[in-house]
Amino acid sequence: MSKIVEFVYSMLCYCWANYLYASVILGAGSLHTEPSVSVNQDSNKMADKGSWTLALTVCAAAFLSVRSDSITETPAGQLFVYELHREIFQSEFEPFHKVFGHVYNDPMVFKCNKERFPDLPRWLRFTQRDPYENGFLYGTPLTQDQGRNIIEIFVTNKRSYDTFRERLVINVGPAVKQMPYQAEFFIELREIEKVLPSAVQEEIRLDVQKMWRTERLDFINISSALDRGGRVPLPLPGYFEGVYVKLGSDRPFSECLLRLSSSEHQRECVSGRKISGDCSTCSNPANCISWCRSELLDQSRPAPPAPAPTEGPGVLPWAGEFIPPESPPDRDFFPDYMLTVIAPLALVLLLCLLLTYIMCCRREGVLKRNTKTPDLQLYHQRTIQGNAGELRRMAGGERSTVDRPRQCLQPLLMNEQAMAQS
Repeated sequence: MSKIVEFVYSMLCYCWANYLYASVILGAGSLHTEPSVSVNQDSNKMADKGSWTLALTVCAAAFLSVRSDSITETPAGQLFVYELHREIFQSEFEPFHKVFGHVYNDPMVFKCNKERFPDLPRWLRFTQRDPYENGFLYGTPLTQDQGRNIIEIFVTNKRSYDTFRERLVINVGPAVKQMPYQAEFFIELREIEKVLPSAVQEEIRLDVQKMWRTERLDFINISSALDRGGRVPLPLPGYFEGVYVKLGSDRPFSECLLRLSSSEHQRECVSGRKISGDCSTCSNPANCISWCRSELLDQSRPAPPAPAPTEGPGVLPWAGEFIPPESPPDRDFFPDYMLTVIAPLALVLLLCLLLTYIMCCRREGVLKRNTKTPDLQLYHQRTIQGNAGELRRMAGGERSTVDRPRQCLQPLLMNEQAMAQS
């Protein structure tokens, strides 16, 4: 729709520009050819006609540029569900139609909030499981929520990151039906996104109609078990979060449903035994009701008023004069000081003295080391030091000024032979 509006607006602007250009050219030509009073009159008429054309063009463009809001109505006290279809918003992003033989199925993310507010109204919630699935706005408005709610819907294309904005107007009216008999059921094998579509709601309604034995049923609320303190299921097949479904009617409960409020049913649920009074039916196994987690809410009888508070004399009884406690005796903190400060300092000083003795008084010394080292090993060490110093001198100075290297191998062999003979 927005692309069509832009195209029509651009065509109107193009036509108006051509019209103005032609008017100026024709007016100038008339002035050059016939400079008379009649030319001025024609120019005034053309100017008046051009002003009217400009006004009509601006009005038409403004009318076409305004996109109509989506308006829906819901009564108070009944479930409201609005599904955001991805197929509808796909047309707002290019390319949607076939481009070079390819059709795009872009992932889209919906973000909803009340106009001029960061969040949704307190009775309205939004959920979208995956960017490739539709989003849902759902909730049950109360009597105090009547009025007009303007919801801003922002759609983001996760492929091209284009955005689109739409407004949804929800008019909450007064309650239409009185449903004093209400029942809440827990569906264990469902998630909130799978229950909100109208087809699934109709399946659940038909199953409850068989238990209630009436067709005058309406949904009051649908909520996820996570909103009531339930645990997040594992991301594995066969694990679901669970959904609470509340329906209401103006017809009283059937004998089948009245078993939920019996004491025998509660004892069976607590003990974990097989439920004898389970009369639930489910055409789809995923819609089967957990009988022990279902509840009846009978609002046909007025609630008994709260007991009035008992009024007393307003004066506290006499308990005698207040005697303050005596001050505690003086306490000697010197032992605590010795234990927390002096003892750690003494231990640190002792460790320092021990470390000083080991480092300074237990060193072997060069003479003692040489006496314990064999002569051949000392000779090797001295010759290595001498050769290293000679190589450094040869590398640092010129070859002409450095003495020729000494033959270190011959004296070493002679010394080894002499030591071996001795």
